[in-house]
Amino acid sequence: MLRKLWLIFAQACTVALAALFVVATLRPDLLPRGADRAGGNVVLLQETATPVTGQRVTTYADAAKKAMPAVVNIYTSKEMRQRNPVLDDPLLRRYFPDLAERMPRQRATSLGSGVIVSSEGYVLTNHHVIEGADDIQLVLADGRRLQARVRGTDPESDLAVLKTEGESLPAITFGNLETVHVGDVVLAIGNPFGFGNTVTLGIVSALGRSHLGINRFEDFIQTDAAINPGSSGGALVDAAGNLIGINSTIYSQSGGSLGIGFAIPVSLARAVLEQLIKDGEVTRGWLGIEPQELTAEIAQALALDSGGVLIRSVVPNGPADRAGIAPRDVIVDIDGKPTRDTSSLLARIAELSPGTSSKVTVWRDRKLVSVEVSVARRPKAP
Repeated sequence: MLRKLWLIFAQACTVALAALFVVATLRPDLLPRGADRAGGNVVLLQETATPVTGQRVTTYADAAKKAMPAVVNIYTSKEMRQRNPVLDDPLLRRYFPDLAERMPRQRATSLGSGVIVSSEGYVLTNHHVIEGADDIQLVLADGRRLQARVRGTDPESDLAVLKTEGESLPAITFGNLETVHVGDVVLAIGNPFGFGNTVTLGIVSALGRSHLGINRFEDFIQTDAAINPGSSGGALVDAAGNLIGINSTIYSQSGGSLGIGFAIPVSLARAVLEQLIKDGEVTRGWLGIEPQELTAEIAQALALDSGGVLIRSVVPNGPADRAGIAPRDVIVDIDGKPTRDTSSLLARIAELSPGTSSKVTVWRDRKLVSVEVSVARRPKAP
């Protein structure tokens, strides 16, 4: 009896397995979700995410190899008189006016970084790196030490151009800022603490950073790639090794990197570079106005729906004053290009060519008014 029952059970199992095999072969869509066929046996698999196509980048060695030869270490020195607090005494200065000139001199040294932008020997760096220096030496990645001189500086953008002489100088490749986006991988290359060429990795944290109170003209790239003292003037490059910015400053309470660094964008750096090489100075447009951010309350009071910049005051007999622009006017655009805030307004005015005329649209008495302004040359910063 037991043997008979066992035979019946074995036959039933055989029929069930045969039926399942047929279903798996002819109608795989009827299998349980997540199942697969393997040699006629049903194998249950755990669901997995769709695989990412394309090769995953695990190294940026090619980008570093391409850009590093063009990044130089800058060593500067200048002669300074020793400072003595006694010299601040007004009475002493009155009777001994030349006492400060008699104080012994000493040399102060500092370090920074720069980027070779031309095989002819032009080097782009920060103004504050070489400010006041009477001796500038460059150390290249291949160990060569070259003397350099200042070709021109622009304190308002914190940029400077040096000129050196040498053979087979490696030049950086310029990138395009329009292709740079927040989240892109970037490399910062410089000379932190005098250690020599150092590469750090990060991403673009933000674009168009302004109102930092660092430079007169601000349009910074923010990055979390480590930038430390000595890295100023170095290169910020993209994942292909192309220059997209000049490392300028960091936000730090301790003096070390906190992951908030700022670089001058390549578009601004290149415009300043070309003028400094050509003329030795930067020429900018000037309208003679003092702008003020337009708050929501002020815009509501003026019945202005669009953005703009409020004019707080105008320079007497300046270009704007002569054109009839007055305090409480709101500049909406210049030559059709909107001016959203003070930074964009100052940058737009700076781009204007002295001696030309520009059409300025202002909001006045609840209506738009077009004014022709003769652009003057921006006075040099004191």
